[in-house]
Amino acid sequence: MSLTPIGEFRFGESRRKITTATLREKKFQRDPITCLTAYDYATARLVDEAGIDVALVGDSLAMTMLGYENTLSVTVDEMLHHVKAVRRGVKDALLIADMPYGSYQVDSSEAVHNAARFVKEGGAEAVKMEGGEKRVDVIRRVIDAEIPVAGHIGLTPQSINIMGGYKVQGKTLSAIEQLMRDAVALDRAGVCCIYLEGIPREVAAMITAEIGAPTIGIGAGPDCDGQVLVFHDLVNLTFGHPAKFVRRYGDAAALITQAMLAYKADVVSHQFPNDAESYHLPKETQVALETVVHRTVLHRKPALRR
Repeated sequence: MSLTPIGEFRFGESRRKITTATLREKKFQRDPITCLTAYDYATARLVDEAGIDVALVGDSLAMTMLGYENTLSVTVDEMLHHVKAVRRGVKDALLIADMPYGSYQVDSSEAVHNAARFVKEGGAEAVKMEGGEKRVDVIRRVIDAEIPVAGHIGLTPQSINIMGGYKVQGKTLSAIEQLMRDAVALDRAGVCCIYLEGIPREVAAMITAEIGAPTIGIGAGPDCDGQVLVFHDLVNLTFGHPAKFVRRYGDAAALITQAMLAYKADVVSHQFPNDAESYHLPKETQVALETVVHRTVLHRKPALRR
């Protein structure tokens, strides 16, 4: 198999396993962290073999894979179904799984139980939980259960009903102060990284410089320790207007549509499948079959004459 260079990494090339410790090493060495969402086996294989550091099974699968209006409806069992599939496709990337709405907000014991399911049943190597200071006690409980936790502050999609929609956060001095407190609290709690979503670049830079935990931005500017995009946004498989921070690197929707239309045209015009794409009987079986058919026809001829 020919290998295509991607930066210093070649597609399909073996590499060392990425762990939560690797993320901190990368921050210390100023080596940018790459992260993409993955929701199934095929996508996980592509993400892993492209040398991406983190495969995130985001609760965004509620919309991209299941067609829900937002992330609030997806369940633990639905998330686990996809985490298991991604686990089968990921070898070297760090696998982080989103804990869905309602799986950790109600009770800390239930949060630990659900987080453990993502590790034991799903094969996740860390779980992601939204919220800052108000979520610290629960996060500590999960970490005490030997489960790494990724934090998530700023625009937190599970809080859209409180926020009044998907709006940029941290635009006032008081909001910036709260984001800083949230980030410091999560860092002191021992999170393996913090996702910063939908906040001004300047604020993300301040947070990144202030804390020891690596920051991974999505709509938070270029000064974070790493970046994440939703896979479907990356390749134009979302059916809607992209957010400002989305850069599309391919058009899978156009490619797939073109392929399906060409397939339909070939079937309708009897050009697919052709003889080379069809299976054939072994020669001896074909001869034997023709003999049987010939004898059957001869046997039936008198009856036809009546």
